[in-house]
Amino acid sequence: MQIVLRNLLFAFTGLLGGMAQAEAVSILGKNVLNAGRGSLFVAARSPQSGQTAALFIDRDHRGMFSDRPAHVPAYASAPAILRGTDVQVIRALIEEAESRRDGYDAVQHGARIKPRKRPTQMTLAEIFAWIKATPGQPHAIGRYQFVPKTLRRVVAKVGAKPTQRFDARMQDKLADVLLVEAGLHRFRAGALGRKGFMNNLAKIWAGLPNSSGKSHYEGYAGNKASITLRRFDAVMARISPDRG
Repeated sequence: MQIVLRNLLFAFTGLLGGMAQAEAVSILGKNVLNAGRGSLFVAARSPQSGQTAALFIDRDHRGMFSDRPAHVPAYASAPAILRGTDVQVIRALIEEAESRRDGYDAVQHGARIKPRKRPTQMTLAEIFAWIKATPGQPHAIGRYQFVPKTLRRVVAKVGAKPTQRFDARMQDKLADVLLVEAGLHRFRAGALGRKGFMNNLAKIWAGLPNSSGKSHYEGYAGNKASITLRRFDAVMARISPDRG
């Protein structure tokens, strides 16, 4: 009798185990129990490639630390030597948004390999050699945080030689090309409104906000506006021809 009871108990226990296994398969999928030694989570696979997909992937091929794209000039006016309080104010505002305390010697913080010398002590040839020798990192440099493609273009536009220094005077000269391309002459003449000029500047310098209050490159490689729209507008209003 005892033997019969033990057999019945064993059979009943086996039945419960089978039911539990079937329940687990129906809830978690038939491959879960065979996926490894007790693993509760199976790495997802991409339906296209069949490769194991990471839980957190970089969905943007540009990466977190890459240079923003070079802007398209709003106006292709010839560069000129710019003078005036308005130019000095705009330059200082760009420094506030882009380079701050490092000014003319600023190097983008995400650059893992920095130049061996201060940017103002380097020639243009040395700047471009550093860029070429350190791929895969951001290279925005100087008071105005020139990105490589823009730097090459404005250097060519002013006819600067590779042996010339990337000093304060050179950086201001290169930045002035961008100010003219953003419509400075039209802004001075009243043909371009303050808001339009500000938006053009924001397309060049990611630290400046556009009319939305955000950077034109918001979210691109970690870019965001570093000053408020209220601050930007208040400063520009002081030098705006329309004062409106």
